[in-house]
Amino acid sequence: MRIGLTGGIASGKSLVATYLEKQGIPVVDADKLARQVVEPGEPALAQIVATFGQNVLQTDGTLDRKQLGAIIFGDEQKRKQLNQIVHPAVRQLMKKQAELYEQRGYTRVVLDIPLLYESNLFHMVNQVWLVYVDEATQLRRLIERDGLTETEANQRIAAQMPLTAKKAQADVLIDNNGTKENTYRQVDNALAKTAHE
Repeated sequence: MRIGLTGGIASGKSLVATYLEKQGIPVVDADKLARQVVEPGEPALAQIVATFGQNVLQTDGTLDRKQLGAIIFGDEQKRKQLNQIVHPAVRQLMKKQAELYEQRGYTRVVLDIPLLYESNLFHMVNQVWLVYVDEATQLRRLIERDGLTETEANQRIAAQMPLTAKKAQADVLIDNNGTKENTYRQVDNALAKTAHE
């Protein structure tokens, strides 16, 4: 079974992913793979430079994420262009990694995909697990975590589909408004159910 783990920015998805790994369930992390596919020498990085210009590179030839972020966060069209370069490369790697785990005998593999809904990747998973928090908590945690202004944090939240809209399409809802222990309990319950499916 492939479980699609998703959430919104600062909703606690990483907390759940780390917990699942501690339970011995492999997690294929889309964000980690997204960093791999833009390393120097990778085709995706060359495409990004061709699309956005040399100024998205640091002096050592690596991607200047801050510079690229400044270009795409305010511009829907540019963000789409970037996603069209990075996402197919990431999806290919995710599929490959999930297959490797399955060949090794794992019956459950978690695909940690922040933009599962936005990129319509339901076909990649058997179940969708959504980690959510209320809007005020999401905003507060994002400002605290990334040191953003309220405006910057709101921009990043607005760039994603609202968590409330995602809830309707999820198979498992994990409420992360409370304590870590409360969140872990919900994950354990969900795991117990998938063990019988």
